[in-house]
Amino acid sequence: MSKAQSYLPALGRLLLAAIFVLSGFSKLTAPEGTIGYIAAAGLPFPEAAYAVAVAVELVGGLLLIIGFQTRWVAAALAGFTVAAAMGFHANFADQNQMIHFMKNIAIVGGLLQVVAFGAGAFSLDNRRSKVAALA
Repeated sequence: MSKAQSYLPALGRLLLAAIFVLSGFSKLTAPEGTIGYIAAAGLPFPEAAYAVAVAVELVGGLLLIIGFQTRWVAAALAGFTVAAAMGFHANFADQNQMIHFMKNIAIVGGLLQVVAFGAGAFSLDNRRSKVAALA
């Protein structure tokens, strides 16, 4: 593997995680609007759903960036993203909602690549495996 190729998984994780971290931070700074949006979508327990969304997006996004427990984190984010697509973007008669739905499904595809192939060379997972191999 070339040196440039070894950086690609880290760049991919960063680009995938960016939407989660930014969205989580945005939710954190505007809880009333987010809770209202969740309630308007007809989802139960909007306050709890808000707290879960903020935690999953911020913590999951940051863990994905640093490459810690990457396969599990990517799987959790993929499940969260499918749930968000179904809960908020399933009105396929609305072209804008269909585009958002497909965007979410594309993100899930990227996350499943991370689940399948792992974090790559520049990650805490890789560093931990090297340390464990030396022990």
